[in-house]
Amino acid sequence: MNEEKHKGERIAKKIARAGLCSRRQAETWIEQGRVKINGNILKTPACIVTNEDNIEVNGKPLPSASATRLFIYHKPAGLVTSHKDERGRPTVFDRLPSELPRLISVGRLDLNTEGLLLLTNDGGLSRYLELPSTGWKRRYRVRVHGKVNEEKLTNLKRGITVDGVNYRSIDASLDNVQGTNSWLTIVLREGKNREIRRVMEALKLKVNRLIRISYGSFDLGKLEKGNIQEIKNQVMKEQIKGYFKEN
Repeated sequence: MNEEKHKGERIAKKIARAGLCSRRQAETWIEQGRVKINGNILKTPACIVTNEDNIEVNGKPLPSASATRLFIYHKPAGLVTSHKDERGRPTVFDRLPSELPRLISVGRLDLNTEGLLLLTNDGGLSRYLELPSTGWKRRYRVRVHGKVNEEKLTNLKRGITVDGVNYRSIDASLDNVQGTNSWLTIVLREGKNREIRRVMEALKLKVNRLIRISYGSFDLGKLEKGNIQEIKNQVMKEQIKGYFKEN
């Protein structure tokens, strides 16, 4: 244990490292009065705790942080990326093998989007990989219906505003045309909610298939749809050096 951990760490970070949720979600739970420190309800996430503190979350003792693990999951279309769905639709987590630890996703893929989804038991790592400042690119194969204007695709590098939402630089290229459909490769650095679908609609194109093929240095490769593969510990730490230096 390094000196920083001996001195303590922020409560939200500690909860995230225990794998219960992301750091952002932990802060929400604190605001909702669902976290206690030494028997007292915590009122602010601006709190430093040590291993000597008694922490309860949702009425249960905070579990010890497990070793960080990271997985690649090939998400099929038709699954919701959440632990529970208010409409009763099947979720990614319903389909995972029961022997796996509790996992959370790094970002989300919407219902009809397929492909690479990173899953981890470390909420802090999830948050780190989602941050635009991390600089990780998300690469997609996209099938669209409509006539593609390659000049407009190139202009997406300058960014675009759609319905008042500003999207940063997007790399988009035309791969091939199949009748009234075309396949594109699109690379994002931010990945806002439904970004590709909304930007394509602004170009008068309708997305009818969307597959994420890589996230940062991790590729989907030949992983079969619906399967999950753990990233080796050494590879994970080599590829995400920034996070493990902080921790």
